[in-house]
Amino acid sequence: MRLIKVLILIISVSIVSFGDQAARTLPDRVANFKISLKPNNTFDLGKDPLVAGPQTLSDINTREYSDYFGADGARVRVETLRFPQDVKAYEVLSLFAARAKTPITADFGTAGFQQGDEIYFVRGPRFVRLRNLKGDAANLPAFAQELSASLDKGEADTPVLIKHLPNPEEAQKTAVFLHSFANLDKLGLQQGVFTAIQSQENADAALAAYGPSKVLIVEFNTPQLAKDNDERIVARIHELWKLGEPAPIAYRRVGNYSVFVFDAPDEQSAKQLIDQVKYEQVVQWLGENPNILKRAQEEYVNTTLGVLVAVVKASGYALLACLGLGGLAGALLFIRRRAQQTEDAFSDAGGMLRLNLDDLTPETNPARLLRERN
Repeated sequence: MRLIKVLILIISVSIVSFGDQAARTLPDRVANFKISLKPNNTFDLGKDPLVAGPQTLSDINTREYSDYFGADGARVRVETLRFPQDVKAYEVLSLFAARAKTPITADFGTAGFQQGDEIYFVRGPRFVRLRNLKGDAANLPAFAQELSASLDKGEADTPVLIKHLPNPEEAQKTAVFLHSFANLDKLGLQQGVFTAIQSQENADAALAAYGPSKVLIVEFNTPQLAKDNDERIVARIHELWKLGEPAPIAYRRVGNYSVFVFDAPDEQSAKQLIDQVKYEQVVQWLGENPNILKRAQEEYVNTTLGVLVAVVKASGYALLACLGLGGLAGALLFIRRRAQQTEDAFSDAGGMLRLNLDDLTPETNPARLLRERN
């Protein structure tokens, strides 16, 4: 019996400690709002079909903040999901934005959007939803910005795949992103070609709209996976053509990307969209880089050329300075000599003071002659 009591006590302390640890994931104060003393563990987001799934959530937290200094008793509810990776949090944000049909902006966190009295944003590996429960909803954006600044920013960037879409700055506002997907059902597209895609949960996808056209990029994380899927996709497209069923207007493999264009007005415009997709491959060597000697030689050549250019520039500046100083000294010497020649032109004493006694006689000025001593 005593053992059971001890076990119950340990479990209770563990639950309280876990609750305290969860509470510490959020700041105690945000602007004029103070976190509630009693945590609210009812988590509605966890039941949402856009969130529910096989992914593992390492942190789930719900808290309420109250403005104890305001007259209206404003309250804000904060719900956070912490994922193992930033890109998974961004996936959830893009799905919520697509469902709300609201563009994603950079006004909150790394990216986010506002819908009525709710704000959704991502900050690092966290997906956050704010809900205004009481008070003026106009204060919610300032609350979201200050809360975001207190959270770990992570990579503080959008997924790279979105940046490879045509016109990425505009596409990011409506792009839907999937990370390590099992299937493409969450995109909401009914396309028979998707049955040919076997991702093995080792692929990402990004879908963006360009007027009536839709561009889908599927990135397979290995060349072999990309090759095998490309063969199945091409075969499936030809099969759909023969059956007279809907198929992509254009398709092309670009590196490890499989690029689809749906609902385009014509094949030419579809191909132009694919032409704007650029595949950027990052190679990481498991062992020693075989090109390390070549890279070192290139760095040595670049460094040597840089030093040579710097020396030539310095020598040129020094030469110009010497020529300038020499010219100034020559000009001063020339001016001095001209002044000397002018002075000599008015004197036959070679520039010395001459005492003229030739015209000094008693007849001219007797007062200026020395008299004899008595």
